[in-house]
Amino acid sequence: MLRIVRHSDRLVQLTWYGMVNAWLVREEDGLTLVDTGLPGSGAGIVRAARELGAPIARIALTHGHLDKVGGLEGLRAHLPDALVAIGRREARLLLGDRRAEPGEPPFSPGPYFPRLRILADRLVDAGDRIGSLLVIQSPGHTPGHVSWLDLRDRTLIAGDAFAGFGGLSVSGFVRPWFPIPALSTWDRAAALISARTLSALHPARLAMGHGDLVEGPVPIMDRALAEAEVHPAFGSGSGP
Repeated sequence: MLRIVRHSDRLVQLTWYGMVNAWLVREEDGLTLVDTGLPGSGAGIVRAARELGAPIARIALTHGHLDKVGGLEGLRAHLPDALVAIGRREARLLLGDRRAEPGEPPFSPGPYFPRLRILADRLVDAGDRIGSLLVIQSPGHTPGHVSWLDLRDRTLIAGDAFAGFGGLSVSGFVRPWFPIPALSTWDRAAALISARTLSALHPARLAMGHGDLVEGPVPIMDRALAEAEVHPAFGSGSGP
């Protein structure tokens, strides 16, 4: 059920059911876990960290969908001292406050967005850092979605701002055989703007919530952007 792929000494991919990813990033003092998988994923994550011989010191979340935060409550029992960080905008949604901010389309959480009982230890904004990871605001898939850029080697962990099944796509662009990331996207227009921002960072590799790691991703990211830009749905504002 859990596949573990070591891409480098610094980056390990954890994949459940062949489609849901979390990422372990090695730092000098331990590991940063980016996203936590579905409910019940905690034991496998702890086991993977043990095999790597390092503690999980931090948990950094990209957004609040169930496949990203589902393992968090279980992990707290195993990792009571690990710092949990999430974007400030997303934290409000996860605590049950679903009001739109000025200028935002309405947000309908649907079945994908749980209400958490665990409060983050740190609320982050654009430009903040968690270890070597820089916070990049990338709203669109959700109102408070963030991506994480490793400043040491420019690995971009982009959550669901891009998806990698059936060809790389911008969040909100439907790939018929794996449509869930697109169908759970809040605002396609905002997602397209965020995807442009992420490509302009010129990452050395792209790690996503769904799909394999992409080395030298900028040309492929730009092709995905071009495909989205001519798709009529991306001029319409809100996603479904």
